Amino acid sequence: MKGISSYVVKFIMLLVCVSLISLPITASAAKDPIRFCDFSWDSAQVHNRIVGFIVKHGMGYDVDYIPGDTIMLNSALMEDDVDVNMESWTENIQDLVDKMMKSGKVIDLGSNFSDNWQGWLVPTYVIKGDAKRGIKPMAPDLKSVTDLSKYWELFKDPEDPSKGRFHNSIPGWGCTKVNSTKLKTYGLDKYYNDFITGSDPALSGSMAAAFKKGKPWVGYYWEPTWVLGKYDMTRLEEPAFDQKIWDKDKGCTYGAVEINIFVNAKLLKSAPDVVEMLRQYETTTAMTNKVLAYMRDTKGNTEQGALWFLKNRADVWTKWVSTDVAVKVKAALK
Repeated sequence: MKGISSYVVKFIMLLVCVSLISLPITASAAKDPIRFCDFSWDSAQVHNRIVGFIVKHGMGYDVDYIPGDTIMLNSALMEDDVDVNMESWTENIQDLVDKMMKSGKVIDLGSNFSDNWQGWLVPTYVIKGDAKRGIKPMAPDLKSVTDLSKYWELFKDPEDPSKGRFHNSIPGWGCTKVNSTKLKTYGLDKYYNDFITGSDPALSGSMAAAFKKGKPWVGYYWEPTWVLGKYDMTRLEEPAFDQKIWDKDKGCTYGAVEINIFVNAKLLKSAPDVVEMLRQYETTTAMTNKVLAYMRDTKGNTEQGALWFLKNRADVWTKWVSTDVAVKVKAALK
């Protein structure tokens, strides 16, 4: 019995040693999850989930979506606490971006969508009419912001009929101050009240309400957004962007903002296939607008918006990945 017991003990110890030796090998073979900067706005969350679905079902990575604000998450990207920022909005945090790039800990992989826009606009039927809705052109020669002085009565302020109403953006936003300055620079403060809306839903809601009734509306907005994906709006022309003019009195169009994809530099070694896919990743504002409009119409969330994109725009996303990955993603979508 003693000999048998000794043999059993030795055998068990051997199994334990083998198990302990194998543990590090298993751990090292596992892929670390890809962690996304999950900002509060829908477009960033949609792009996160488009990529997240691809890397999970096509490349075998787990994914995490880390919520937070712009400064916190971009700083976390530099400190190795997150891996991917799908929407940099670079100029809005230029000082921080400069610090990130100088550190060498963050890599800029290029544009997500380069045709983002912000500025002043009116419903297209105000200029061209809408025969299907029985709407005649109200201001057929309205093309630029300088033409607005002729049409202030068309956009009459219901609370002060002596002037028109310009729908400005949100209190505390930098663009709100810019728009107020523009009104004065263009001499339109004589004709329009600077109506600052209390929230984004209030601003987009005022546009949507006017559009549904076929009424005139003029104001500021930006894209990609659901409202510009849903409604046919026309941008009003401004002088071309000039930095000197902008610094002086904002008397020109808004400058383009870089919406780039940033990754933590360590991802180059830990997930080179993901990095390569992100280098190929590129969309347009129009694509994003349509996803956001779909979500609005269906009351869907950002995950459902991402799935809708993947199912309907295989012509776009299959160009970012290998055939093998595309096959796996398509299978997961069924």
